[in-house]
Amino acid sequence: MQSYVPKPDDIRREWLVMDASDKVLGRLATEVARILRGKHKPEFTPFLDTGDFVVVVNADRVRMTGNKIEDKKYYRHSGRPGSLKVETARERMEKYPERVIQAAVWGMLPKNRLGRKLLRKLKVYSGPNHPHEAQQPKSYVF
Repeated sequence: MQSYVPKPDDIRREWLVMDASDKVLGRLATEVARILRGKHKPEFTPFLDTGDFVVVVNADRVRMTGNKIEDKKYYRHSGRPGSLKVETARERMEKYPERVIQAAVWGMLPKNRLGRKLLRKLKVYSGPNHPHEAQQPKSYVF
């Protein structure tokens, strides 16, 4: 018996809007990663992009449990000696709340060409407005 592999014409992509207000960061990120991969669809195939586009709004209102807002650290390094930059989750949430959600979702996607392609389908905005109204996104509640 052969395995089913969807053809490019069989793959239908939707646009979904998720509100991050008062959602826990990790639980939001797992749901977003699941939708980006397409695991919620019956035609899911591990090596193909069968997922949907996801627009996350109100990224500045996402919350973290415990002391993660103070203890969690984000590291950047340019590759030059002595150029390691460290910032806490609070500092990053104040400056770039979108990057906090992107980093959490990226940690749950495959680290290869497919994962990078999937991450491009994630759009994160700190406020309630987004420029994707033309795609007629559906509201997604979990």
